[in-house]
Amino acid sequence: MSEIHESQEEIRQHEEELKNNFGMDKFSLKGKVAVITGGNTGLGQGYAIAMARAGADIFIPTYGKKEWENTRELIESLGQSVEFMDIDLTSKDAPKKVVDAVLNKYGHIDILVNNAGMIKRNPILESKDEDWDRVININLNVVYHLSLAVSKEFAKQKSGRIINIGSMLSFQGGKFIPSYTASKHGVAGLTKAFASEMGAYNVTVNAIAPGYIKTENTAPIRADKSRNDEILGRIPMGHWAEPYELMGPAVFLASDAAAYINGAIVPVDGGYLVR
Repeated sequence: MSEIHESQEEIRQHEEELKNNFGMDKFSLKGKVAVITGGNTGLGQGYAIAMARAGADIFIPTYGKKEWENTRELIESLGQSVEFMDIDLTSKDAPKKVVDAVLNKYGHIDILVNNAGMIKRNPILESKDEDWDRVININLNVVYHLSLAVSKEFAKQKSGRIINIGSMLSFQGGKFIPSYTASKHGVAGLTKAFASEMGAYNVTVNAIAPGYIKTENTAPIRADKSRNDEILGRIPMGHWAEPYELMGPAVFLASDAAAYINGAIVPVDGGYLVR
């Protein structure tokens, strides 16, 4: 009889916990500050706008002032603040400068989205050393150094979210993009390494692995009919993703609703990896 009462009491406690600790507010980013590298164009701009729509203020470190005003207008129209910083993220002192600037502006950092990246396409036998160095530096070294600098702040405040942007090439070899493939495998590894240690500080570190998305980077592939058909043949949903289809997972991973997800590489690929 006592076991039955204990079980009923446990059920009551679980119901109470759900009522008190879970609601749609868990998906809100209100009061949060999100740093999004390369957040002024493309998918980065999408992440910035989506997080602003969820209530976050935005800080965007990027190189060159391309399309700042367009992004500013879109974010401020949502009632959120946005600050831009023109900086070469590959420079040695960039991580400290970014962290100092965010703290000076907002007083705290809650979310880091390592979005900035680049790709160089060449058959492997035609690869150039300078292309390799540039891609690895931007896609992997910047992720490590900025994540480390921000993690030190997260450790002090005992909270934080890091969201890295991986790729299908975090899982596969790809064609004509050895440097990009190596960098995105590295991003997956860094995600797991940081998650393994930063979880003790109530910090989660995850990655989104976009599938084949309609962006400027993928335009050459979509224009190649045989390659395009090959890719579509592997996507169960039968189409390339629209950029907005990545935004929900990004906001989710940044929110309190994802507080116990740590070290995950989340494919957003229409099922590409299952075939």
